Amino acid sequence: MCGIVGFVGQGNTKDILLSGLSRLEYRGYDSAGIALYSHPFTIVKSVGKLEELKKKVVASKECEFPCSMGIGHTRWATHGKADEKNSHPHLSMNKEVVLVHNGIIENFADLKNFLQEKGYNFYSETDTEVAVNLIEYFYLKEKNILKTLFLVQKELKGSYAFAIMFKGDANTLYAMRKDSPLIVGKGDNSFYIASDISAFLDYTNEIYALENKEILTLSENEIHIYNKNKEEVKRSYGISDLDQSRIHKGEYLHFMEKEIFEQPQAVKDTLLYACNQDNDDFSYEAFSMSESDFQDISRVRIIACGSAYHVGYVLKSVCESLARVPVQVELASEFRYNHPILEDGELVISISQSGETADTLAALKEAKKLGAKTLSIVNVKGSAIAVESDFVFYTQAGPEIAVATTKAYSCQLVAGYIFSLLLAKAKGKIKDEEACILRDELFLLPGKIQQCLSLDDEILPMAKNLKDSDNIFFLGRGLDWAISMEGALKLKEISYIHCESYSSGELKHGTISLIEKDSPVIALFSQEELAGKSISNIHEVKSRGAKCFSLTMENISIDEDDFVQNLSVPSTNPLFAGSLLVVPLQFLSYQVSVLKGLDPDKPRNLAKSVTVE
Repeated sequence: MCGIVGFVGQGNTKDILLSGLSRLEYRGYDSAGIALYSHPFTIVKSVGKLEELKKKVVASKECEFPCSMGIGHTRWATHGKADEKNSHPHLSMNKEVVLVHNGIIENFADLKNFLQEKGYNFYSETDTEVAVNLIEYFYLKEKNILKTLFLVQKELKGSYAFAIMFKGDANTLYAMRKDSPLIVGKGDNSFYIASDISAFLDYTNEIYALENKEILTLSENEIHIYNKNKEEVKRSYGISDLDQSRIHKGEYLHFMEKEIFEQPQAVKDTLLYACNQDNDDFSYEAFSMSESDFQDISRVRIIACGSAYHVGYVLKSVCESLARVPVQVELASEFRYNHPILEDGELVISISQSGETADTLAALKEAKKLGAKTLSIVNVKGSAIAVESDFVFYTQAGPEIAVATTKAYSCQLVAGYIFSLLLAKAKGKIKDEEACILRDELFLLPGKIQQCLSLDDEILPMAKNLKDSDNIFFLGRGLDWAISMEGALKLKEISYIHCESYSSGELKHGTISLIEKDSPVIALFSQEELAGKSISNIHEVKSRGAKCFSLTMENISIDEDDFVQNLSVPSTNPLFAGSLLVVPLQFLSYQVSVLKGLDPDKPRNLAKSVTVE
């Protein structure tokens, strides 16, 4: 959600901060700002795109003075509207402290009342201004920065990643985190901090990972890390294997287009990650589990949000079909409030690209509190959800910059297939020969996804036909319905067209009343045993004037005269069909967005990493 960047050392501080914020734009934001340590603080903020902030920085004479330390922020409004007074960085009342913040301070109202009783006034509506004033209050009282930060840590409830500068310390950048991401980069005579390594990867690939509830101090040549027990922690830096080319668009117009085309490799890398080193068999250890752990599973509960929630429905279908283990899928945002009942032997799986999704993290903690074993499927090593889980599987999508997920979703699907196959083997529900056939079919997916990428040009006429629609309906049965949910979400989030997905069999129970002349309907057909019933449903909407389009697996027979346009994908095992059907749906969404003159990488009101509930 919000993005944080900080720098201390030898370098052009303001340019480094602005460059870092540019790399964090994908996280979503509606305002931005920087603070430079000079006289002592120069703060520049703006509402809207980062270009507005850059203009104000160029126009500011104060920003021309050399400085060796600064912090920056992109804000996605939560407490208070998107305006300059609510944007970050926030300055304390007595101008002793300035900070930027990612996360939510849950007890900010009580703390604000406490500070107001102590004589503090507030200019914004944010929880962050409460935090910066709380730090100042204890700092003026204790006259010791580290002691102050440990005291504040005890008072705050919620999640936070802070980058902090003190007027009384011109050479040291401070930071602390709890349940929000923060990473440190080591440069030549300099240090960087950010919400994401992409913010400083152009400058260094030497990184320090911060644990939860740690506090650190950074100066030009020194880093000191302290744990929650106030003990200094000695930690060596690691080398990131992330290639800079992964965070640049290269020859593509948009990151979303680039990431669609990266899916064959991302899926292949995820399949290989799951294999034993000695052979091509999938490994229980890839999920940091043993065969015995899988055998102990009696039920599965999946908690997720957005696209990851749709992956859950695919996993449910595949897992119940192969392993005959019941699977329940729940929205993470609702899980805690539904008074969940978890049975002995029930495994709770949380799925999240970032590993920081606040609703999913909160649901995961609730599941653990109820005594469940937990597995996370995430794309970011060391993320909060991964750390909180008993077991973890890391998808190999690499950095995903576009807000609308494509390759991370596809890798999550593959992780679900592999989990289901391993569970079926552990439970003795499939023989080794069948498991090998399914494994071999999975390894054919990257090549078949590559074939689907050639549909790009064929999808353009459909996109032109649909771009001016007010409403679009997606229909499917079984697994096709699960994939159609993702198709509808993808199109609505980047084209701003109202799209809904329905199980075809539910049409007659209310939805068909919405169908009128020229209503666009996109139907998915990959499950041969259900195709006949789905065709009957298409006839129902077509007889009421609907304009129908189809997306089929090539072995499914349909009457093309029923449709304005038909697209087909290569055949695969029907359980894995979603990995192929979703590619043209991604292309459709992308092309409609571009045709409408929108930015598919940064849709309005959305954030890549949703770190607030």
